[in-house]
Amino acid sequence: METIFSLLIQENNHTAVTGFFLVGFQSSQDARIFLFLLLLVAFCGTICGNLLIITLVSTSKNLHTPMYFFISQLSINDILLTTDIVPNTLHILLNNEGYFISYTSCMTQFFFFIVSEASECFLLTVMSYDRYLAICNPLHYTSIMTNAHCVKLASISWFFGFLVMLIYGLTVLMLRYCEQNVIDHYYCDLAPLIEISCSGTDAIELEIYILSFPVLFIPITIVIVSYIQIIATILRFQSSISRQKAFSTCSSHLTVVSIFYITPLSVYVFPTKGKNSNISKLLSLLYTVFTPFINPIIYSLRNKDINKPLQEIICAIKI
Repeated sequence: METIFSLLIQENNHTAVTGFFLVGFQSSQDARIFLFLLLLVAFCGTICGNLLIITLVSTSKNLHTPMYFFISQLSINDILLTTDIVPNTLHILLNNEGYFISYTSCMTQFFFFIVSEASECFLLTVMSYDRYLAICNPLHYTSIMTNAHCVKLASISWFFGFLVMLIYGLTVLMLRYCEQNVIDHYYCDLAPLIEISCSGTDAIELEIYILSFPVLFIPITIVIVSYIQIIATILRFQSSISRQKAFSTCSSHLTVVSIFYITPLSVYVFPTKGKNSNISKLLSLLYTVFTPFINPIIYSLRNKDINKPLQEIICAIKI
């Protein structure tokens, strides 16, 4: 896939620079060492945690349900995002003078970042739809959420993620970069690339505004409407045990959705003028590093469906 991206970049490369200099984090050496160790632990935990969920969902028959199928898709996406961002970030933290990244590598990193972020947005929306059907329309749930339908919904999420990447990617590839090639960030993100471009950016800024509706605001609206219906349905349950069980099945997903949307909105949507660059970078770490890290923890914590096959595997290893 990276070869395809390289060919695409070569065909559309109108830039005068051969690469970019990522500044990284402007802080003391002790702070960088602390952040390096923190990100290293998060990186290892993300890979191991999400691989564990993928393995459990694929091997345990009790987890062959639509909800856990989508959770495994989310885990694949989290691994993609983490491996795209964290290794270079760790290298930058060890290098006090920043990090030089080639134009092709920068664009490739940007492409994978857009794919993972957009795909996660659509996957979380599909998961809210799944929870809506399970609670609000339980009698028809199994007939609607068949294996084929789940695969179709997941495929559509990934397809739209790649489609968003192509739209943004082709536009960014048309930008020109002259003498300014210093990016005040720890990875190749959209806003810093636009900021240092020496060509007109009105078109891409308009494109970002237009795409924010189908990519961001429409999914958020679907999630909100789904959970309004879900909460209204749960409150009508006569049994407190049924209400508690229904809320527990939705709380994990609602927590992940809240964390995923709040942090990018604080970086991209809310005004950033006057905001310290390090604060923006730390906010970016929340959804590029720590959200993929805590997702498997949230979905497995006090989750009997996942804990049971995990305990069986641990017991088998001990034997």
